[in-house]
Amino acid sequence: MDQSLTCQVNEIENTWIRLSDGVKLAARIWMPENSGSNPVPGILEYLPYRKRDGTAIRDALTHPYFAAHGYACVRVDIRGNGESDGLMEDEYLKLEQDDGLEVINWIAAQPWCDGNVGMMGISWGGFNGLQIAARQPEALKAIITLCSTDDRYADDIHYKGGAMLLENIGWAATMFSYSTSPPDPLLVGNDWLAIWQNRLENMPLLAQKWMQHQSRDEYWQHGSICEDYSSIKAAVYCMTGWADAYINSVPRMMEHLQCPKKALIGPWLHKYPHLALPEPRIGFLQEALRWWDYWLKGIDTGIMEEPACTLYLQESVPPKANYEYRAGQWIQTDGWPDSNKVTMQHWSLSGYGLINEPHSLDTSVKVDSALTTGVHSGEYMALWFGPDYPTDQRRDDALSVCFDTEVLTADLNVVGNPKLKLKVSSDKACGQLTARLSDIASDGQVTRVTYGMINLSNRDALESAQDVAPGEAYEIELQLDFIAQTIPKGHKMRIALSSSYFPLLWPTPEKAAITLEPGAQSLLLPVYNGEPIENPFEPPVSAEPEKITQLREASNKRTITEDVATGIVSIDIEDDFGSMRFDQHGMCVEQIAKEHYSVHLDDPNQTKAQTHWYYRTSRDGWQVSTDTYMTITCDKDNFYIKAELVAFLDEKLVLEKNWDESVARVAV
Repeated sequence: MDQSLTCQVNEIENTWIRLSDGVKLAARIWMPENSGSNPVPGILEYLPYRKRDGTAIRDALTHPYFAAHGYACVRVDIRGNGESDGLMEDEYLKLEQDDGLEVINWIAAQPWCDGNVGMMGISWGGFNGLQIAARQPEALKAIITLCSTDDRYADDIHYKGGAMLLENIGWAATMFSYSTSPPDPLLVGNDWLAIWQNRLENMPLLAQKWMQHQSRDEYWQHGSICEDYSSIKAAVYCMTGWADAYINSVPRMMEHLQCPKKALIGPWLHKYPHLALPEPRIGFLQEALRWWDYWLKGIDTGIMEEPACTLYLQESVPPKANYEYRAGQWIQTDGWPDSNKVTMQHWSLSGYGLINEPHSLDTSVKVDSALTTGVHSGEYMALWFGPDYPTDQRRDDALSVCFDTEVLTADLNVVGNPKLKLKVSSDKACGQLTARLSDIASDGQVTRVTYGMINLSNRDALESAQDVAPGEAYEIELQLDFIAQTIPKGHKMRIALSSSYFPLLWPTPEKAAITLEPGAQSLLLPVYNGEPIENPFEPPVSAEPEKITQLREASNKRTITEDVATGIVSIDIEDDFGSMRFDQHGMCVEQIAKEHYSVHLDDPNQTKAQTHWYYRTSRDGWQVSTDTYMTITCDKDNFYIKAELVAFLDEKLVLEKNWDESVARVAV
């Protein structure tokens, strides 16, 4: 807890923001005690994740800190979520942005606000912060966007390199459960049941909607600020962590945004930097306060005189399913790209391995991986502090084509997006190729450093699929994810190529072998040549924690099994979020998520994804629970989606709803 919190803070547990269409959004507000007579800037966080219980723990650690330092912090539930009225039909709709604009205007017009507003958020709240900033509300002067993206198709949880991520299904299942939660009767009164039933009866099947858009069409272009970076005028501080999936957007925004901007990337997964793992955490709240003071109060904190990008250069580590700490050093660049500190090395994929000189493949090389390749890839989105990291890559590499360097004689500091320039063909009218850059230790353990993939149907443009002509050679560029990591002397570097990568990617309609054609096959490797700096951040602090009683501890499991009789390999994930009671208002909440993904060695039509989420909330004899189920299978031409929602009030069935849908396979 931060001992410097001396300013008295008033909290409004719940209030209503009435929109122009009559819908009321629920807000929780923290503000300085004297803000009524001494107006202060406002900071908005705008999410669907239920301020009452979903984000209450982290909200309590964060927002009162800013309030105690002279800000009014407003945490608002998006319509159709928590205690807010209305229905939510999809993520990032124009309606969501319109509502956000009204909320910002409402905040700016309050007697406790001086008319200046900032917006802060992680993930969904990071997305809509960028999207709303692009709408240029007059009061919005600056944002902090964490773990977000500028391109909803290329770098979100739906598709990657034009291939469909199984996270597309996993997140659809997550929102399927989240959206079934009821408003709290203590806040909305007797209308809670009608509001809840209306939500349940109008529940969207997001998996179907997202799978209907398999290329980067207008659906994904909406809300992608990369369509017009110049639309953002407010100052932008973008942050993420190397263990998160949202890393490529940071260098793109630093290159293309025309507004004042800064970037920070640490070792963390998908969490705020003062709360995240792996360590070291930083004093995010103090850093954010410097940003808000500069842009919302006009105080020269010096934050804009510092180098634009601060990155954590990670040291080499053995492969593990999770890390409590990542050793490394902080480095800084003057924006991105920074050719003064990062240069491109040219490496060749050759019959002699991966060599640091021009060379060509003398003969063709076939990449024909079992569809089970990738089961040691870990989670696409490391989110729940579970065993989510990629483990030892030797077992996946055994099913791949690998190009290794000789033992390195000097440290190699990789900082940026490695790129492969390849000439390939497929033996089928489809195909996908995944590339991993890995660190091989002297004892043979292999740690994945970064990776990327490409769907050959989207080889030239993500906007539309193109036919793949079997046997025809294509020149492609495959970009790996942004990274900052040292591969030390005494180790080797590896490029591993596979024609499948499950369960990160759904397999292609047919099992396709990819051939590297004779000729130049190259790797462009960004190498940092600057010096490290001392840690520029203060230690992490927080406000007073939310008072809760833990009724059952959380736990996580990830299991890989192989049925040798059938050739089916399965990955089972169980995230038990535990059970807790919020002592202030007595609500108890319990959630358990189970995911099952299975694939056959060589038959893509046996691929299956199954999910089950259980949610329960209760108080003093009142109890609501929901079970949501989803199963997705496929054949060569279609995806098949079966889903079920079952809701109970005091153990009596309130609603049972089923979906049985199909989606044509067009590009994936």
